[in-house]
Amino acid sequence: MATAGASGPLERVREYPRATVAVVSVIGYALVIGTFAGVFPIFPELTEGQVNLLSHAIAVVNTIATVSLALGWYWIRRDEVRKHAAAMGTAFGLILLFLVLYLLKVGGGPGEKQIVIESTMFLGAFAGTVKAVYLGMLAVHILLSVVSVPVVLYAITLAATHSVPELRAETPHETVGRIAAGSWLLSLTLGVVTYVLLNWVYTYEFVQVGY
Repeated sequence: MATAGASGPLERVREYPRATVAVVSVIGYALVIGTFAGVFPIFPELTEGQVNLLSHAIAVVNTIATVSLALGWYWIRRDEVRKHAAAMGTAFGLILLFLVLYLLKVGGGPGEKQIVIESTMFLGAFAGTVKAVYLGMLAVHILLSVVSVPVVLYAITLAATHSVPELRAETPHETVGRIAAGSWLLSLTLGVVTYVLLNWVYTYEFVQVGY
């Protein structure tokens, strides 16, 4: 935690949390967009099998992160601050790990997976409806993933630069944290559900994404 008389980078972050969040968010968005656009030729070329392994690893990471978030939410409602902080810190670390794995999968993979629902598959008679529901969940997952980044970073930044009494008396951490955790939880949950549908319930094909 930063103190009132501290100096250095942490104190500057404490004084300008929104500017810090804006800069980090822009860097994160640029990494993802640039990877999709193929402007970062730094990723090793992956086979479909390796992409599948990364997909499974990402699903495991996101599932554990979801559990950590839920526990963090539960513990703060019981005023168990240390447990809450540990859970949220774990979730944030897992999301950073997810970002590394995701960029590697996108940057080195042969394309993006697209769901395929045939008439012989589970609920295949309602293939159009099932695919629409799947795409709707995927869209909400992606949207929340994008818009929650600065909110999550703001909550983390406030927590990392203020004491618990300061957080409660001087910052909007409680409100921001509630919004961040809620959107983050929903995004992760939908991401895991769409992963299961794509990889285990139905099948898929690789589609080259062009920019």
